[in-house]
Amino acid sequence: MTRLEYRLHDSSRSFPLLFIYDDIDSEEISNRLVCDWFVKEDRVFEKVATAVSPTECILFVKEAEEEEVISRERLTRPVWEGLRLEVREYVEGAVYYRVVEILHFDCSADLRLYLQCDCFYLQEREWKKLSAEIDENRRVFVLYAQPTQ
Repeated sequence: MTRLEYRLHDSSRSFPLLFIYDDIDSEEISNRLVCDWFVKEDRVFEKVATAVSPTECILFVKEAEEEEVISRERLTRPVWEGLRLEVREYVEGAVYYRVVEILHFDCSADLRLYLQCDCFYLQEREWKKLSAEIDENRRVFVLYAQPTQ
């Protein structure tokens, strides 16, 4: 894989190109494919569909008008190495979701285990994953989850 595109899921406008990433590795593309949400600049997008060919991958998204970017923080050089995952507790109707734990990974495959799972264990509790997000502004992946008990 050498190219990733984010396109607006709007057939009446021929699926306009929003963002393009050249020379991106398949590990990063795979992580992004698993995410339900995509935060970039001042916008939040929801994944609608995906397509793949031998040379590119396309994520079709729609703007999530009911969602907003809460943190205006922009990181160009994070202080951590590897990949960062925030686990946040989802509470219906909340504007802010508290951070339960921050995990760091040296490889995409280990991160993807969390991104792909239905349930996981943290702090001696079982959590049910509700959705996954990539926040490009802050250079983190985010899991939204609820305790199962």
